[in-house]
Amino acid sequence: MVAEEATPDLIKPSTAEQEDNTEEDEENEGDEMNNHDGDNDANKKKKKKKKKKKKKGGGGGAVQLAEIKEPVEKPPHRGLLPTAFTDAYVKYGQTNPPTIPISDVFRGREFPKGEIQPHALESQSYRETSAECKARDRLLSEDLYKKLREGAEIHRQVRNFAQSITKPGIELADLCTQLENKNRELTQEKGLERGIGFPTGCSLNHVAAHYTPNCGDNTVLSFDDVMKVDFGVQIDGRIIDSAWTVAFNPRYDPLLESVKEATDTGIRTSGIDVRLCDIGEAIQEVMESYEVELDGTTYPVKAIRNLNGHSIGQYQIHAGKSVPIVKGGCEESIKMEEGEVYAIETFGSTGRGYVVEDMECSHYMKTFDAPHVPLRMQSSKRLLAHINKTFGTLAFCRRWLERDDGGSFTVNGNTGKQEKYMGALKNLCDVGIVTPYPPLCDTKGSYTAQYEHTIIMRPNCKEVVSRGDDY
Repeated sequence: MVAEEATPDLIKPSTAEQEDNTEEDEENEGDEMNNHDGDNDANKKKKKKKKKKKKKGGGGGAVQLAEIKEPVEKPPHRGLLPTAFTDAYVKYGQTNPPTIPISDVFRGREFPKGEIQPHALESQSYRETSAECKARDRLLSEDLYKKLREGAEIHRQVRNFAQSITKPGIELADLCTQLENKNRELTQEKGLERGIGFPTGCSLNHVAAHYTPNCGDNTVLSFDDVMKVDFGVQIDGRIIDSAWTVAFNPRYDPLLESVKEATDTGIRTSGIDVRLCDIGEAIQEVMESYEVELDGTTYPVKAIRNLNGHSIGQYQIHAGKSVPIVKGGCEESIKMEEGEVYAIETFGSTGRGYVVEDMECSHYMKTFDAPHVPLRMQSSKRLLAHINKTFGTLAFCRRWLERDDGGSFTVNGNTGKQEKYMGALKNLCDVGIVTPYPPLCDTKGSYTAQYEHTIIMRPNCKEVVSRGDDY
Protein backbone atom coordinates (compact mmCIF):
# COMPACT_ATOMS: atom_id res chain seq x y z
CA MET A 1 0.00 0.00 0.00
CA VAL A 2 0.94 3.66 -0.33
CA ALA A 3 2.88 5.24 2.54
CA GLU A 4 0.75 7.25 4.96
CA GLU A 5 0.34 10.84 3.88
CA ALA A 6 -0.38 13.88 6.07
CA THR A 7 -3.64 15.75 5.65
CA PRO A 8 -3.16 17.44 2.28
CA ASP A 9 -2.96 21.20 1.92
CA LEU A 10 -2.70 23.32 -1.20
CA ILE A 11 0.55 22.51 -2.96
CA LYS A 12 3.33 25.01 -2.14
CA PRO A 13 4.93 27.08 -4.92
CA SER A 14 7.68 25.23 -6.74
CA THR A 15 11.34 26.16 -6.49
CA ALA A 16 11.14 27.75 -9.93
CA GLU A 17 8.22 29.92 -8.82
CA GLN A 18 10.15 31.00 -5.71
CA GLU A 19 13.11 31.94 -7.93
CA ASP A 20 10.78 34.00 -10.12
CA ASN A 21 9.55 35.92 -7.08
CA THR A 22 13.16 36.54 -5.94
CA GLU A 23 14.06 37.90 -9.38
CA GLU A 24 11.08 40.23 -9.34
CA ASP A 25 12.14 41.62 -5.94
CA GLU A 26 15.70 42.21 -7.21
CA GLU A 27 14.38 43.99 -10.28
CA ASN A 28 12.22 46.32 -8.19
CA GLU A 29 15.14 47.14 -5.90
CA GLY A 30 17.32 47.87 -8.93
CA ASP A 31 14.71 50.17 -10.46
CA GLU A 32 14.46 52.20 -7.26
CA MET A 33 18.26 52.67 -7.14
CA ASN A 34 18.37 53.74 -10.79
CA ASN A 35 15.64 56.33 -10.25
CA HIS A 36 17.54 57.77 -7.26
CA ASP A 37 20.76 58.05 -9.29
CA GLY A 38 18.82 59.70 -12.10
CA ASP A 39 17.67 62.47 -9.80
CA ASN A 40 21.29 63.28 -8.86
CA ASP A 41 22.67 63.12 -12.39
CA ALA A 42 20.23 64.19 -15.10
CA ASN A 43 22.84 63.63 -17.85
CA LYS A 44 22.79 59.87 -17.29
CA LYS A 45 20.02 58.41 -19.44
CA LYS A 46 21.07 54.81 -19.63
CA LYS A 47 18.08 52.52 -19.89
CA LYS A 48 18.31 49.35 -17.94
CA LYS A 49 16.73 46.34 -19.59
CA LYS A 50 14.41 44.42 -17.34
CA LYS A 51 14.84 40.70 -17.03
CA LYS A 52 12.09 38.68 -18.65
CA LYS A 53 10.06 36.74 -16.15
CA LYS A 54 10.18 32.99 -16.53
CA LYS A 55 6.93 31.45 -17.64
CA LYS A 56 5.28 29.24 -15.12
CA GLY A 57 5.18 25.55 -15.95
CA GLY A 58 2.01 24.25 -17.57
CA GLY A 59 1.82 21.07 -15.53
CA GLY A 60 -1.62 21.79 -14.10
CA GLY A 61 -2.73 23.55 -10.95
CA ALA A 62 -2.72 22.32 -7.42
CA VAL A 63 -5.12 19.51 -6.62
CA GLN A 64 -7.08 20.00 -3.42
CA LEU A 65 -7.75 16.61 -1.85
CA ALA A 66 -10.35 16.02 0.81
CA GLU A 67 -9.51 15.52 4.46
CA ILE A 68 -8.02 12.10 5.11
CA LYS A 69 -10.45 10.09 7.25
CA GLU A 70 -11.03 6.59 8.53
CA PRO A 71 -13.69 4.67 6.53
CA VAL A 72 -16.93 4.13 8.46
CA GLU A 73 -19.73 3.27 6.00
CA LYS A 74 -20.66 -0.41 5.69
CA PRO A 75 -22.18 -1.92 2.51
CA PRO A 76 -25.97 -2.42 2.47
CA HIS A 77 -25.72 -5.98 1.11
CA ARG A 78 -24.06 -9.31 1.82
CA GLY A 79 -21.31 -11.06 -0.12
CA LEU A 80 -18.35 -8.97 1.04
CA LEU A 81 -15.70 -9.37 3.72
CA PRO A 82 -16.17 -7.92 7.24
CA THR A 83 -13.39 -5.45 6.36
CA ALA A 84 -15.45 -3.92 3.52
CA PHE A 85 -16.32 -0.21 3.66
CA THR A 86 -18.11 1.65 0.88
CA ASP A 87 -16.14 4.82 1.70
CA ALA A 88 -12.76 3.03 1.83
CA TYR A 89 -11.29 5.62 -0.54
CA VAL A 90 -11.48 8.47 2.03
CA LYS A 91 -8.25 7.16 3.59
CA TYR A 92 -6.44 8.51 0.51
CA GLY A 93 -8.00 11.98 0.60
CA GLN A 94 -10.74 11.10 -1.90
CA THR A 95 -14.11 12.83 -1.66
CA ASN A 96 -17.26 10.91 -0.69
CA PRO A 97 -18.70 9.99 -3.13
CA PRO A 98 -15.47 9.85 -5.16
CA THR A 99 -15.04 12.69 -7.68
CA ILE A 100 -11.27 13.26 -7.93
CA PRO A 101 -9.60 11.32 -10.78
CA ILE A 102 -7.32 8.61 -9.42
CA SER A 103 -4.30 9.99 -11.25
CA ASP A 104 -4.78 13.22 -9.26
CA VAL A 105 -5.38 11.47 -5.93
CA PHE A 106 -2.04 9.67 -6.32
CA ARG A 107 -0.14 12.44 -8.06
CA GLY A 108 3.51 12.26 -7.06
CA ARG A 109 3.23 8.86 -5.39
CA GLU A 110 2.82 5.24 -6.42
CA PHE A 111 -0.51 3.54 -6.96
CA PRO A 112 -1.30 0.88 -4.35
CA LYS A 113 0.12 -2.55 -5.01
CA GLY A 114 -2.12 -5.59 -5.01
CA GLU A 115 -1.82 -8.63 -2.78
CA ILE A 116 1.56 -10.33 -3.22
CA GLN A 117 1.66 -14.13 -3.17
CA PRO A 118 4.45 -16.60 -4.01
CA HIS A 119 4.15 -18.78 -7.08
CA ALA A 120 2.42 -22.03 -6.15
CA LEU A 121 5.05 -24.55 -7.24
CA GLU A 122 7.99 -25.28 -4.97
CA SER A 123 10.18 -25.53 -8.08
CA GLN A 124 9.61 -21.79 -8.64
CA SER A 125 10.50 -20.66 -5.10
CA TYR A 126 14.00 -19.61 -6.26
CA ARG A 127 12.34 -16.68 -8.02
CA GLU A 128 11.70 -14.86 -4.75
CA THR A 129 15.42 -14.24 -4.18
CA SER A 130 16.78 -14.45 -7.73
CA ALA A 131 18.61 -11.25 -8.74
CA GLU A 132 17.87 -11.99 -12.39
CA CYS A 133 14.11 -12.31 -11.73
CA LYS A 134 14.12 -9.11 -9.70
CA ALA A 135 15.88 -7.29 -12.54
CA ARG A 136 13.26 -8.46 -15.05
CA ASP A 137 10.57 -7.41 -12.57
CA ARG A 138 11.96 -3.87 -12.38
CA LEU A 139 11.83 -3.54 -16.17
CA LEU A 140 8.06 -4.05 -16.10
CA SER A 141 7.27 -1.84 -13.12
CA GLU A 142 7.21 1.53 -14.91
CA ASP A 143 4.87 0.45 -17.67
CA LEU A 144 2.76 -2.67 -17.22
CA TYR A 145 2.50 -2.72 -13.42
CA LYS A 146 1.81 1.01 -13.17
CA LYS A 147 -1.07 0.80 -15.63
CA LEU A 148 -2.55 -2.30 -14.03
CA ARG A 149 -2.33 -0.80 -10.54
CA GLU A 150 -3.94 2.46 -11.62
CA GLY A 151 -6.78 0.53 -13.25
CA ALA A 152 -7.13 -1.66 -10.16
CA GLU A 153 -7.39 1.33 -7.81
CA ILE A 154 -10.01 2.88 -10.09
CA HIS A 155 -11.90 -0.41 -10.00
CA ARG A 156 -11.80 -0.50 -6.18
CA GLN A 157 -13.08 3.04 -5.78
CA VAL A 158 -15.77 2.67 -8.44
CA ARG A 159 -17.00 -0.61 -6.95
CA ASN A 160 -17.01 0.87 -3.43
CA PHE A 161 -19.27 3.61 -4.79
CA ALA A 162 -21.45 1.04 -6.59
CA GLN A 163 -21.74 -1.05 -3.43
CA SER A 164 -23.07 1.99 -1.56
CA ILE A 165 -26.01 2.41 -3.94
CA THR A 166 -26.80 -1.28 -4.51
CA LYS A 167 -30.05 -1.65 -2.57
CA PRO A 168 -33.41 -3.32 -3.17
CA GLY A 169 -35.56 -1.12 -5.39
CA ILE A 170 -32.83 0.31 -7.63
CA GLU A 171 -33.31 -0.12 -11.37
CA LEU A 172 -30.45 -2.09 -12.88
CA ALA A 173 -30.16 0.39 -15.74
CA ASP A 174 -29.72 3.20 -13.21
CA LEU A 175 -27.13 1.18 -11.27
CA CYS A 176 -25.11 0.48 -14.41
CA THR A 177 -25.33 4.09 -15.62
CA GLN A 178 -24.13 5.49 -12.29
CA LEU A 179 -21.32 2.94 -12.05
CA GLU A 180 -20.15 3.54 -15.62
CA ASN A 181 -20.30 7.33 -15.32
CA LYS A 182 -18.22 7.10 -12.14
CA ASN A 183 -15.80 4.84 -14.01
CA ARG A 184 -15.44 7.44 -16.77
CA GLU A 185 -15.00 10.21 -14.22
CA LEU A 186 -12.28 8.54 -12.14
CA THR A 187 -10.36 7.25 -15.17
CA GLN A 188 -10.64 10.61 -16.97
CA GLU A 189 -12.04 8.71 -19.94
CA LYS A 190 -10.07 9.33 -23.11
CA GLY A 191 -11.37 6.97 -25.75
CA LEU A 192 -9.19 3.95 -26.38
CA GLU A 193 -6.39 5.41 -24.26
CA ARG A 194 -8.23 4.97 -20.94
CA GLY A 195 -11.75 4.30 -19.76
CA ILE A 196 -14.23 1.46 -19.35
CA GLY A 197 -12.93 -2.05 -20.07
CA PHE A 198 -16.28 -3.66 -20.92
CA PRO A 199 -20.00 -3.22 -20.14
CA THR A 200 -21.23 -3.65 -16.57
CA GLY A 201 -22.69 -7.09 -16.03
CA CYS A 202 -25.51 -7.27 -13.47
CA SER A 203 -26.80 -10.78 -14.09
CA LEU A 204 -29.61 -11.94 -11.81
CA ASN A 205 -30.29 -15.34 -10.24
CA HIS A 206 -30.10 -18.13 -12.87
CA VAL A 207 -28.36 -15.75 -15.32
CA ALA A 208 -24.65 -16.25 -14.68
CA ALA A 209 -23.03 -13.72 -17.01
CA HIS A 210 -23.22 -11.29 -19.96
CA TYR A 211 -26.41 -9.49 -18.98
CA THR A 212 -26.67 -5.70 -18.87
CA PRO A 213 -29.93 -3.82 -19.44
CA ASN A 214 -30.71 -2.63 -22.94
CA CYS A 215 -32.57 0.66 -23.30
CA GLY A 216 -36.17 0.24 -22.13
CA ASP A 217 -35.32 -2.58 -19.71
CA ASN A 218 -36.73 -1.45 -16.35
CA THR A 219 -35.71 -4.49 -14.26
CA VAL A 220 -35.56 -3.66 -10.54
CA LEU A 221 -33.30 -5.32 -7.97
CA SER A 222 -35.26 -7.11 -5.23
CA PHE A 223 -34.40 -8.41 -1.76
CA ASP A 224 -34.42 -12.07 -2.87
CA ASP A 225 -32.22 -11.58 -5.93
CA VAL A 226 -28.64 -12.80 -6.31
CA MET A 227 -26.76 -10.41 -8.61
CA LYS A 228 -23.30 -10.75 -10.12
CA VAL A 229 -21.63 -7.36 -10.69
CA ASP A 230 -18.82 -7.61 -13.24
CA PHE A 231 -17.15 -4.56 -14.80
CA GLY A 232 -13.79 -3.54 -16.20
CA VAL A 233 -11.32 -0.65 -16.33
CA GLN A 234 -8.64 -0.19 -18.98
CA ILE A 235 -5.55 2.00 -19.06
CA ASP A 236 -3.81 1.86 -22.45
CA GLY A 237 -5.61 -1.42 -23.13
CA ARG A 238 -4.45 -3.03 -19.88
CA ILE A 239 -7.72 -4.41 -18.56
CA ILE A 240 -8.73 -4.98 -14.95
CA ASP A 241 -11.50 -7.60 -14.81
CA SER A 242 -13.05 -8.20 -11.38
CA ALA A 243 -16.47 -9.21 -10.06
CA TRP A 244 -18.41 -9.93 -6.89
CA THR A 245 -21.90 -11.17 -5.94
CA VAL A 246 -24.64 -9.19 -4.21
CA ALA A 247 -27.32 -10.75 -2.01
CA PHE A 248 -29.52 -9.39 0.77
CA ASN A 249 -31.12 -12.59 2.06
CA PRO A 250 -28.74 -14.53 4.36
CA ARG A 251 -30.01 -17.85 3.03
CA TYR A 252 -27.67 -17.42 0.04
CA ASP A 253 -24.56 -17.02 2.22
CA PRO A 254 -23.27 -20.60 1.67
CA LEU A 255 -23.52 -20.18 -2.11
CA LEU A 256 -21.58 -16.92 -2.04
CA GLU A 257 -19.02 -18.26 0.41
CA SER A 258 -18.38 -21.37 -1.70
CA VAL A 259 -17.63 -19.34 -4.83
CA LYS A 260 -15.54 -16.75 -3.00
CA GLU A 261 -13.43 -19.49 -1.41
CA ALA A 262 -13.13 -21.28 -4.75
CA THR A 263 -11.83 -18.12 -6.43
CA ASP A 264 -9.27 -17.60 -3.65
CA THR A 265 -8.23 -21.23 -4.04
CA GLY A 266 -7.74 -20.72 -7.77
CA ILE A 267 -5.55 -17.71 -7.06
CA ARG A 268 -3.45 -19.54 -4.46
CA THR A 269 -3.00 -22.50 -6.80
CA SER A 270 -1.86 -20.27 -9.69
CA GLY A 271 1.73 -19.58 -10.59
CA ILE A 272 4.38 -19.86 -13.26
CA ASP A 273 4.53 -23.39 -14.75
CA VAL A 274 1.29 -24.44 -13.03
CA ARG A 275 -0.97 -26.55 -15.25
CA LEU A 276 -4.32 -24.89 -15.84
CA CYS A 277 -6.10 -28.22 -15.41
CA ASP A 278 -4.73 -28.50 -11.86
CA ILE A 279 -6.20 -25.09 -10.98
CA GLY A 280 -9.61 -26.24 -12.24
CA GLU A 281 -9.48 -29.40 -10.16
CA ALA A 282 -8.62 -27.47 -6.98
CA ILE A 283 -11.43 -24.97 -7.61
CA GLN A 284 -14.06 -27.65 -8.11
CA GLU A 285 -13.04 -29.57 -5.01
CA VAL A 286 -13.50 -26.51 -2.79
CA MET A 287 -16.68 -25.20 -4.37
CA GLU A 288 -18.55 -28.50 -4.44
CA SER A 289 -17.89 -29.15 -0.76
CA TYR A 290 -20.71 -26.67 -0.01
CA GLU A 291 -24.48 -26.99 -0.09
CA VAL A 292 -27.36 -24.53 0.20
CA GLU A 293 -30.78 -24.98 1.82
CA LEU A 294 -33.58 -23.09 0.07
CA ASP A 295 -37.23 -23.43 1.10
CA GLY A 296 -36.56 -26.74 2.88
CA THR A 297 -34.64 -28.31 0.00
CA THR A 298 -30.88 -28.81 0.12
CA TYR A 299 -28.98 -28.11 -3.10
CA PRO A 300 -25.33 -29.02 -3.70
CA VAL A 301 -23.28 -26.15 -5.10
CA LYS A 302 -22.03 -27.09 -8.56
CA ALA A 303 -19.19 -25.46 -10.46
CA ILE A 304 -20.52 -24.24 -13.82
CA ARG A 305 -18.35 -26.46 -15.99
CA ASN A 306 -18.56 -24.50 -19.24
CA LEU A 307 -17.50 -21.16 -17.74
CA ASN A 308 -13.82 -20.37 -17.28
CA GLY A 309 -11.28 -17.82 -16.22
CA HIS A 310 -9.01 -16.53 -18.99
CA SER A 311 -5.77 -14.86 -19.92
CA ILE A 312 -5.93 -11.13 -20.72
CA GLY A 313 -3.96 -9.31 -23.40
CA GLN A 314 -3.68 -5.65 -24.35
CA TYR A 315 -7.11 -4.62 -25.68
CA GLN A 316 -7.99 -8.33 -25.62
CA ILE A 317 -10.19 -9.50 -22.75
CA HIS A 318 -9.89 -13.18 -23.79
CA ALA A 319 -6.29 -13.69 -24.92
CA GLY A 320 -6.35 -17.38 -25.78
CA LYS A 321 -5.88 -19.41 -22.59
CA SER A 322 -8.84 -20.58 -20.50
CA VAL A 323 -8.60 -21.38 -16.79
CA PRO A 324 -11.16 -24.14 -16.10
CA ILE A 325 -13.10 -24.43 -12.86
CA VAL A 326 -13.63 -28.19 -13.02
CA LYS A 327 -11.37 -31.24 -13.23
CA GLY A 328 -10.29 -32.15 -16.76
CA GLY A 329 -11.40 -28.79 -18.11
CA CYS A 330 -8.49 -28.35 -20.54
CA GLU A 331 -5.42 -30.05 -21.99
CA GLU A 332 -2.88 -31.11 -19.39
CA SER A 333 0.02 -29.49 -21.26
CA ILE A 334 -1.21 -25.88 -20.98
CA LYS A 335 0.62 -23.92 -18.27
CA MET A 336 0.85 -20.40 -16.89
CA GLU A 337 3.90 -18.43 -18.04
CA GLU A 338 5.91 -15.48 -16.77
CA GLY A 339 4.44 -12.07 -17.62
CA GLU A 340 0.92 -13.32 -18.32
CA VAL A 341 -2.17 -11.61 -16.91
CA TYR A 342 -5.17 -13.73 -15.91
CA ALA A 343 -8.73 -13.25 -14.75
CA ILE A 344 -9.32 -15.97 -12.17
CA GLU A 345 -13.08 -16.27 -11.94
CA THR A 346 -15.35 -18.99 -10.67
CA PHE A 347 -19.09 -19.57 -10.95
CA GLY A 348 -21.23 -21.74 -8.70
CA SER A 349 -24.85 -22.77 -9.17
CA THR A 350 -27.71 -24.48 -7.39
CA GLY A 351 -28.87 -25.70 -10.81
CA ARG A 352 -27.33 -28.15 -13.26
CA GLY A 353 -23.95 -26.40 -13.40
CA TYR A 354 -24.12 -25.75 -17.13
CA VAL A 355 -25.13 -22.56 -18.97
CA VAL A 356 -26.67 -21.89 -22.37
CA GLU A 357 -27.21 -18.70 -24.34
CA ASP A 358 -30.65 -17.21 -23.76
CA MET A 359 -32.55 -13.89 -23.63
CA GLU A 360 -31.95 -10.68 -25.59
CA CYS A 361 -28.31 -9.93 -26.39
CA SER A 362 -26.70 -6.78 -24.99
CA HIS A 363 -22.91 -7.49 -25.12
CA TYR A 364 -20.91 -7.30 -28.36
CA MET A 365 -17.24 -7.13 -29.25
CA LYS A 366 -15.28 -6.71 -32.46
CA THR A 367 -13.47 -9.95 -33.20
CA PHE A 368 -9.80 -9.45 -32.29
CA ASP A 369 -8.52 -11.01 -35.51
CA ALA A 370 -11.57 -10.02 -37.57
CA PRO A 371 -11.33 -10.90 -41.25
CA HIS A 372 -11.46 -8.21 -43.91
CA VAL A 373 -14.93 -8.55 -45.36
CA PRO A 374 -16.28 -6.23 -48.07
CA LEU A 375 -19.46 -4.63 -46.69
CA ARG A 376 -22.27 -3.72 -49.08
CA MET A 377 -24.51 -1.90 -46.62
CA GLN A 378 -23.53 1.73 -46.02
CA SER A 379 -25.08 1.54 -42.55
CA SER A 380 -22.76 -1.37 -41.69
CA LYS A 381 -19.74 0.60 -42.87
CA ARG A 382 -20.75 3.59 -40.74
CA LEU A 383 -21.36 1.46 -37.66
CA LEU A 384 -18.05 -0.39 -38.09
CA ALA A 385 -16.22 2.94 -38.39
CA HIS A 386 -17.88 4.06 -35.16
CA ILE A 387 -16.94 0.80 -33.38
CA ASN A 388 -13.34 1.01 -34.60
CA LYS A 389 -12.72 4.54 -33.35
CA THR A 390 -14.79 4.30 -30.15
CA PHE A 391 -14.27 0.76 -28.85
CA GLY A 392 -11.63 -0.92 -31.03
CA THR A 393 -11.53 -4.54 -29.87
CA LEU A 394 -12.99 -3.76 -26.43
CA ALA A 395 -16.48 -5.04 -25.63
CA PHE A 396 -19.45 -2.67 -25.85
CA CYS A 397 -23.22 -2.76 -25.38
CA ARG A 398 -26.29 -1.43 -27.12
CA ARG A 399 -26.95 1.01 -24.29
CA TRP A 400 -23.67 2.78 -25.07
CA LEU A 401 -24.46 3.06 -28.79
CA GLU A 402 -27.65 4.92 -27.84
CA ARG A 403 -25.90 7.46 -25.62
CA ASP A 404 -25.51 10.96 -27.07
CA ASP A 405 -21.74 10.41 -27.17
CA GLY A 406 -22.07 6.93 -28.69
CA GLY A 407 -19.90 5.48 -25.92
CA SER A 408 -17.14 8.10 -25.60
CA PHE A 409 -17.48 11.86 -25.28
CA THR A 410 -13.76 12.28 -25.93
CA VAL A 411 -14.05 10.56 -29.29
CA ASN A 412 -17.49 11.67 -30.47
CA GLY A 413 -18.58 14.66 -28.40
CA ASN A 414 -22.37 14.68 -28.18
CA THR A 415 -22.83 13.61 -31.80
CA GLY A 416 -22.08 9.90 -31.50
CA LYS A 417 -25.55 8.46 -30.94
CA GLN A 418 -26.32 5.60 -33.32
CA GLU A 419 -29.77 5.54 -34.88
CA LYS A 420 -31.54 2.51 -36.36
CA TYR A 421 -28.37 0.44 -36.08
CA MET A 422 -29.72 -3.06 -35.34
CA GLY A 423 -29.72 -4.18 -38.97
CA ALA A 424 -26.14 -3.03 -39.40
CA LEU A 425 -25.08 -4.67 -36.13
CA LYS A 426 -26.67 -7.96 -37.19
CA ASN A 427 -24.86 -7.76 -40.53
CA LEU A 428 -21.48 -7.21 -38.80
CA CYS A 429 -22.20 -10.25 -36.61
CA ASP A 430 -23.28 -12.39 -39.55
CA VAL A 431 -20.05 -11.77 -41.46
CA GLY A 432 -17.85 -12.42 -38.39
CA ILE A 433 -16.50 -8.91 -37.80
CA VAL A 434 -18.42 -8.51 -34.52
CA THR A 435 -19.21 -11.32 -32.07
CA PRO A 436 -22.42 -11.23 -30.00
CA TYR A 437 -22.28 -12.43 -26.37
CA PRO A 438 -25.84 -13.23 -25.22
CA PRO A 439 -26.66 -13.83 -21.53
CA LEU A 440 -25.49 -17.21 -20.20
CA CYS A 441 -28.19 -18.95 -18.18
CA ASP A 442 -28.56 -22.02 -15.99
CA THR A 443 -32.00 -23.57 -15.34
CA LYS A 444 -34.73 -21.11 -14.36
CA GLY A 445 -35.32 -21.04 -10.63
CA SER A 446 -31.68 -21.74 -9.83
CA TYR A 447 -29.21 -19.26 -8.36
CA THR A 448 -25.67 -18.53 -9.51
CA ALA A 449 -22.76 -16.64 -7.94
CA GLN A 450 -19.42 -15.31 -9.21
CA TYR A 451 -16.19 -13.86 -7.79
CA GLU A 452 -13.24 -12.77 -9.91
CA HIS A 453 -9.82 -11.12 -9.63
CA THR A 454 -7.10 -10.05 -12.07
CA ILE A 455 -3.62 -11.41 -11.34
CA ILE A 456 -0.23 -11.06 -13.04
CA MET A 457 2.57 -13.61 -13.16
CA ARG A 458 5.48 -11.40 -12.14
CA PRO A 459 9.00 -12.89 -12.48
CA ASN A 460 9.48 -13.18 -8.71
CA CYS A 461 5.90 -13.46 -7.39
CA LYS A 462 2.27 -13.22 -8.40
CA GLU A 463 0.27 -10.07 -7.69
CA VAL A 464 -3.51 -10.03 -7.20
CA VAL A 465 -3.80 -6.49 -8.51
CA SER A 466 -7.57 -6.13 -8.04
CA ARG A 467 -7.64 -7.37 -4.44
CA GLY A 468 -9.36 -5.05 -1.98
CA ASP A 469 -10.67 -4.96 1.57
CA ASP A 470 -14.09 -5.95 0.23
CA TYR A 471 -13.31 -9.30 -1.45
